[in-house]
Amino acid sequence: MIKNKSILNYLLLFFTMASLAQEKKAAPTTAELFTEIEQMDKLVFDAFNNRNMPVFKALFTEDLEWFQDNGGLLSYETVFKNFEIMFQKEYTLTRSLVKGSLEVHPVKDYGAIEIGVHQFHHIENGLEEIGTFKFLMIWKKKEGQWKISRVISYDH
Repeated sequence: MIKNKSILNYLLLFFTMASLAQEKKAAPTTAELFTEIEQMDKLVFDAFNNRNMPVFKALFTEDLEWFQDNGGLLSYETVFKNFEIMFQKEYTLTRSLVKGSLEVHPVKDYGAIEIGVHQFHHIENGLEEIGTFKFLMIWKKKEGQWKISRVISYDH
């Protein structure tokens, strides 16, 4: 039995703090936020699939950072130079979101995190090629407009 009340109080405080530290304090994702980001994802990739560079490019912040597992950190300028080259190729690369893979999480006073799995399709040598990859995008909402400020593309 513990005879010193100070030690007992410290132990109680320690276990109380430890149990509180294990609780999740993340803000829940609202249906409204999920729907907004789902719609923004569709808007971005409709522009991508239709090679509509003005609409596509306008949905990213100019301080964009794009991290790719096999390409490193890419700047805004490099990203859009690469997309311009891609959009001029003979084959058409299209993207689709894998059904059920979308996650959306709020970012306090900034916007949202979008996580998911997507597939890119194109015809090469008469055969359909499909690549399935994971992604994470940070969306910034400023003055009522959503734009992507960070992209992490991985599992290539």
